[in-house]
Amino acid sequence: MAVSSLRDRIILHLEVIYPDLDTSLADRLMQAMGYDGEQASPDPHLNRWDESDVITITYANSVTRDSETPLHTLQEFLDHHLHDTITDVHILPFFPYSSDDGFAVLNYRQVNGSMGEWEDIESIASRYRLMADLVVNHCSSRSEWFEQFKRNEAPGRDYFFTVPPDADVSEVVRPRTNPLLQAVETLDGTRHVWCTFSHDQVDLDFRNPELLLEMVEIIAFYLDRGVRVFRLDAIAFLWKVPGTSCLNLPETHEVVRLFRTLIEHREPDALIVTETNIPNRENLAYFGNANEAHIIYNFALPPLLLHAMVTGNNHYLRNWLMSMPPAQDGTTYLNFIASHDGIGLRPIEGILTEEETGQLLLTMQSFGGRVSWRNLNHDEVKPYEINISLFSAMQGTLQGPDEWQVERFVCAHTIMAALEGIPAFYIHSLTATENDQAKFEATGNNRAINRHVWDADVLDHVLADENTDSSRVMARLKSMLAIRKQQPAFHPNATQYTLHLGEGLFCFWRQSRRREQSIFCIHNITRHQVSFTLSDLNLVETNEWRDLFKGEVFEDFLQVVELAPYQCLWLTNR
Repeated sequence: MAVSSLRDRIILHLEVIYPDLDTSLADRLMQAMGYDGEQASPDPHLNRWDESDVITITYANSVTRDSETPLHTLQEFLDHHLHDTITDVHILPFFPYSSDDGFAVLNYRQVNGSMGEWEDIESIASRYRLMADLVVNHCSSRSEWFEQFKRNEAPGRDYFFTVPPDADVSEVVRPRTNPLLQAVETLDGTRHVWCTFSHDQVDLDFRNPELLLEMVEIIAFYLDRGVRVFRLDAIAFLWKVPGTSCLNLPETHEVVRLFRTLIEHREPDALIVTETNIPNRENLAYFGNANEAHIIYNFALPPLLLHAMVTGNNHYLRNWLMSMPPAQDGTTYLNFIASHDGIGLRPIEGILTEEETGQLLLTMQSFGGRVSWRNLNHDEVKPYEINISLFSAMQGTLQGPDEWQVERFVCAHTIMAALEGIPAFYIHSLTATENDQAKFEATGNNRAINRHVWDADVLDHVLADENTDSSRVMARLKSMLAIRKQQPAFHPNATQYTLHLGEGLFCFWRQSRRREQSIFCIHNITRHQVSFTLSDLNLVETNEWRDLFKGEVFEDFLQVVELAPYQCLWLTNR
């Protein structure tokens, strides 16, 4: 794309965000990105992923060793245990921070010295496609920017969102229970700053184009250091207009579009992932017309799949899957069922009844989990997320703990891996980590229960022992993924249809883009044996059908197939 054409495109974005601003900002943004001559014009409908892609999610210090920096130890762990399994690594915020395990950023251009250096980040980025967080909605109240705000000094004095104390915030959608506004004493008097998440996480004010320019310079800085996937943290809350919900406003979507234009014209292979833990329809809007996020999180999947696994009821999970539109080329879903955060409940509002949600919460609490809440209007609260290790969450059903924990856990991840989209595995799922009650009690942070820090030598010992749950789970997940990576029908954009084989079976069909392979994905989500008849699948009789897991060939299409508790069947014609 010619520089002039790219400039015109950037101006179109800016006219939506800043209608009264002159066009010189476009030139400054292009200079910040370091464009050099003509820029490649990326095809918005090109899929920059395939069935081999697998993501792992981890903190920089999820695995540590006393004699090494955590980022160095993390790379050793990835190289030793997962180099043949994963392609992408999402390292959660590795910057200096004051709270929230990294999401209250002190300095966007530094690596937390206790974690390592930029050289460590660049080393990991040279071996895996690296996803990093752009914590774009807020930063730390102890950052230099906020200190400048309090001293009424540039540039920070104009970087934070403030309103009068009597501003109309009655319609604002809240993800937390803390007061939205925080009074702060500055040299300019008392000012009330907007704090969506906590009073240590002060919201940035993108009405200021200078802040936008600063964030674009940070994006270019990350690209220079090997980041190729940008996770836009809490992006849905970015633009605020008092008197509205302040969620998913048009300017927010336009900022995402602008970021995409700037990023992909600098690095055509770079991707944007939007982190929007909101109801499903609003989440889907961040695809835009293949001009916003390349990838969006499937936020409804974790709570719906958890509910299905602990109840044996596939009704809600199946109906949700039937309602999901196929992602158009150039976009796809990020499928996950565990992460550093809790299991979000907003996506199932209006899907599960209050009674069913209450049952699920009580079950998870009996398994050692916690519940975090959010404010509604009039000081009402509503459950926001379940905080629990997924392995602990799968220890039983509504009837209580049982002997099927490992099978249930592996089944859930097998379902996730087979769905349309790119699968992402939290490091503590790969290692079958239990609730860290000690860390929760030490910090008082509900989310700490699922943020265990492994000693690397202890973890290596545990994984070397074939009798441990961690060893069994990692071996089985790696084996499953090794099979998955060889199947064109599991391309993230391959065709998907939901199947109905009766209660207790969650089933769908995938077909490769060239139609050379079909896979029937059949999963028993109960602790009881369940059967079905092959003729119910409408198999093409001229093909040979084989289970990818056990290698069994099925020739009698009137055969009744028995599935053991939580057994999975991937039946392919290839």
